[in-house]
Amino acid sequence: MIETLILPGLGGSGAGHWQREWASRDAAALVVEQEDWHRPVLAEWLHELEAQLIAAPGAVLVAHSLGCALVAALAGRPAASHVAGALLVAPADVAPLARSHADVRGFPEGPGERLPFPSILVASRNDPFMSFRRAEDHARAWGSALVDIGEAGHVNIDSGFGHWPDAVTLATGLRGREAAPGGLSAHREAARRWWTAVPGAPGPVHDAGFG
Repeated sequence: MIETLILPGLGGSGAGHWQREWASRDAAALVVEQEDWHRPVLAEWLHELEAQLIAAPGAVLVAHSLGCALVAALAGRPAASHVAGALLVAPADVAPLARSHADVRGFPEGPGERLPFPSILVASRNDPFMSFRRAEDHARAWGSALVDIGEAGHVNIDSGFGHWPDAVTLATGLRGREAAPGGLSAHREAARRWWTAVPGAPGPVHDAGFG
């Protein structure tokens, strides 16, 4: 049974990327493949994601870069009710990205509405595709817990993120079902150490559902 839907960004997270590594190691994780990773069309990407959510209700979404904007676009649609939570890693700032990749212009340029499911945003302090301050703004708007990962570039292959077990820990902490002792509860306790308050926002706004 599929429990995790992995959403790459522009280019599709090539071989060796932490998203592809996750899918290769976990039979319950599936990459939501798109027809053209280099020429994204929001309606087509949403259609594919929604189809996979219908087949795997209760899945946790694990998005990277432009995949985070895809999750934001999903928020107001009926299929969002099938999402257990979302791990949003290194979201891309769509407006500047569109200057060099015109095809992304259909994706949401801002965070939009609060996400209707628990979420964690992982942000780097030297990400070339979104400033840390903008990431804080997105976390605040989405109601996401914020993980400050330090200077980690775009959290991709170029910045050294191949196999990345911490992503699994964070995503597992979002799952709402009960677990046997030492199972999910242990992941939740491990995930707690990552939580970082966003300055100026009350803590409960960023409750990722760790229990």
